[in-house]
Amino acid sequence: MKNGENAILKWGIIGGGLMGREFASALGRWMALTDANLPPSQLVAVCDLNPAAREWFRRVPTVSQITDSAEKLLQNPDVDAVYVALPHNLHREFYLQTLRAGKDLLAEKPFGIDLEAAREVRDEAQKLGRFVRCSSEIPYFPGAQELFRLASKNIETMGRILEIRAGFHHSSDLDETKPANWKRQNQFCGENGVLNDLGMHVAHVPLRLGWKPKRVYAQLQKGPSTRPDGRGGTAICDTWDNALLHCDLEIGGDFVPMRWETKRLAPTETNTWFLEILGTRGGVKFSTKTPKTLQIFAVQNGVQSWNYVDLGHKSAFETVTGGIFEFGFPDSILQMLGAFAAERAGVLGEKFGMVTPDEAVQSHEIWAAARRSFEEKRAVEIGAD
Repeated sequence: MKNGENAILKWGIIGGGLMGREFASALGRWMALTDANLPPSQLVAVCDLNPAAREWFRRVPTVSQITDSAEKLLQNPDVDAVYVALPHNLHREFYLQTLRAGKDLLAEKPFGIDLEAAREVRDEAQKLGRFVRCSSEIPYFPGAQELFRLASKNIETMGRILEIRAGFHHSSDLDETKPANWKRQNQFCGENGVLNDLGMHVAHVPLRLGWKPKRVYAQLQKGPSTRPDGRGGTAICDTWDNALLHCDLEIGGDFVPMRWETKRLAPTETNTWFLEILGTRGGVKFSTKTPKTLQIFAVQNGVQSWNYVDLGHKSAFETVTGGIFEFGFPDSILQMLGAFAAERAGVLGEKFGMVTPDEAVQSHEIWAAARRSFEEKRAVEIGAD
């Protein structure tokens, strides 16, 4: 779907919590993007049931509608696309409502609480001809972007690929006195637990490279079964907190082991995304723990070495920010929204795009196989449902 020349992409938000505020803040910095092909974008409408959450958005000068009714927001003719940032159990309902209201959709991960929901949303978007993408902002860090470029353009220079390791680590559940939120309960987060919560970040780049696993063996862990509920009582916590997925992959006719890690119980980690690719003649790895540094493995004259490249603020979509400065999480959200606007307008070119509905469904196929693997204590073929 393409906008007319210089048409403003007007956004609505359903769910004005943490990520809704981050989204609004990124749109407020839209003028920092210098790509002349990007259509202007602005936030015009917000919906949330919490009065305090709605009140925050009164500081956004472009917002003309603040409501507690999703139906009213979706009826607003000024809204072109909607960012829905709600708990996983509400994804299917509000994603379908958004599509059927004639709006394009930026969906939060995991794109529905389970595989059935993800497939229904994807199929409805295709039927209605709506532009839909799923959120995954961390791969827009410059180091992740350069890693993707090397893996997609120069994989053959790395020789035979020996292993791939990708992950997203938090330590957010180590504190057992921390009050439980909805992500700790299957009825809201889904049976896939941490895979629903963090898995899309891990899967985004490998799936874009065409590295969908053939089979998976999963190891899952739970944290405390109860936590404080924040109101003087206790809450049941029944989601998976850690998941290790040992995957079989084929690259260039060779078997390659690939491990995906999603953890909410990872000591010393705050919010760490990483991806490593190792081959017989070269390799590359990047971690947000050292956000300016890309590590490149090379073999020259029989000598093996890691080279450290300082990338600075080198983003997919150029900005007014100088290259000597550091890139951060808010920058990654701005870049992701730039990718949404560019692809929707047909001007993405060779830049890295957001998670597609098909990729979101593929991730759910992997999560479903992983859960079955753990339950049956064996490797499970992907898509064998």
